[in-house]
Amino acid sequence: MPNNVYKLGFSQTKTEGEIHSLRVEGKIPAWLSGTLVRNGPGTFQVGAQTYRHWFDGLAMLHRFTISAGRVSYANKFLQTKAYQTAQAEGRITYSEFASDPCRSLFARVMAVFDPHITDSAKVSLARIAGKYMALAETPIQVLFDPQTLESVGVFQYEPRTAGQMTTVHPHFSGDQAFNLVTHYNALSRYNIYRVTDAAGRPAADRIASLGVTRPAYLHSFGMSENYFIVAEFPLVVNPIDLLLWLRPYIENFKWEPRRGTRFWVINRHNGELVGRYDSEAFFAFHHINAFEKEGELFVDLAAYPDAGIIQSYYLNRLQDQHNELPFGNLTRFRMPLKGARQGEARGEILSDACMELPHFDYTRYNTRFDYRYVYTVSLHPQQRTGFYNRLIKVNVQTGQVVDWYSPDCYPGEPVFVRRPNSRETDEDDGLILSIVLDANKGCSFLLVLDAASFQEVARAGLPHPVLFGYHGAFFNDPQQIQPGKANHALNP
Repeated sequence: MPNNVYKLGFSQTKTEGEIHSLRVEGKIPAWLSGTLVRNGPGTFQVGAQTYRHWFDGLAMLHRFTISAGRVSYANKFLQTKAYQTAQAEGRITYSEFASDPCRSLFARVMAVFDPHITDSAKVSLARIAGKYMALAETPIQVLFDPQTLESVGVFQYEPRTAGQMTTVHPHFSGDQAFNLVTHYNALSRYNIYRVTDAAGRPAADRIASLGVTRPAYLHSFGMSENYFIVAEFPLVVNPIDLLLWLRPYIENFKWEPRRGTRFWVINRHNGELVGRYDSEAFFAFHHINAFEKEGELFVDLAAYPDAGIIQSYYLNRLQDQHNELPFGNLTRFRMPLKGARQGEARGEILSDACMELPHFDYTRYNTRFDYRYVYTVSLHPQQRTGFYNRLIKVNVQTGQVVDWYSPDCYPGEPVFVRRPNSRETDEDDGLILSIVLDANKGCSFLLVLDAASFQEVARAGLPHPVLFGYHGAFFNDPQQIQPGKANHALNP
């Protein structure tokens, strides 16, 4: 990756504010009306200090509101304690994924009792129980107003946050949301919570719990029609190491491939453990879909042979223009649902294309066996060094791949937006939205692709670069985006 790309994508955002109208090239279809909000780091530097990893940094939200072919834009840092104290003191003050504050020996000892885990909810976002939440793996989720991007409160699954981490990809069924919280203790637990709207505020109740001695690093989990699926990769931790917190969070975990990967299957309706299924060791950040068919359970993930991808995201590695990112591949695992409570999970690679930050039409096709398309960032076969530089669409059923690629452009997560009143059979009848960094121009643009042909339809240019981020969501219900109307602050 050329050095200028690194400086553009992993540096710091110098401005916050709003642009009422972006310059649009091409024509955005009139039916596209709503708001794309993207989450991610807004800076990798505080004072003279630099964060160490792509998953560090201070959270910033980006809003693209689209109406009648026009696009407005706004960006704002989440007003978290991690951000506010960093600004006030001019240094990193909270522990992040792979960075810790510089502390004296005495301060490190005291950190055992107060580790100052970040509340910088920079990874994902969702509308849960009527509220907009910026999500992170830390137990504090930050509520925000989708129009002003102001931080308006927090939500947490339990009153105490110490010794907990969550996944950043909750699942949804009707008006209910589900998420997995890992509770670290002498006997750690994977706890699954249901979140509902209780008189205008989100309320969580635990519906399943699984005890483990050496919990794994979990970024997401699976959900089919009747089951929750916890893919427990052999990147595991001794809970005492996390409770002491003498190293940054992820550096307490160890890769132990002899354990293999364990799939824990839990009944969604009664919370009981259905069974454990074992496979060879592999690692994944992202579950894609899970479904049941003819007495078997199928789980699709973007899988890596090991956890080396985490090391590849350290900034000193990404700064090396010869660095090659490992490939994550679309892989399907199948497990029998009848008979023994323990068995084998058999894996099959459905596509050898590089895949990360996968997205599909979740609302219509989650838990369905007949879904066909996954949209992801990828690496061009002739330009494998550097960072993700193309978008691909993978046909899950045939393995066919089509792509969008433009030299010196680095796209972010592709978000699928379905055309209103599209036919059930036309799964890709819609648009793809992605924030792209143009290294030649030194700025970013919102890319609009036709999801069926994967051809560019339009782009809306920004006057500045957007740092490399993670996940976003599109809200097209006019009741969901009301200018000037803020959600009320919540306290757990």
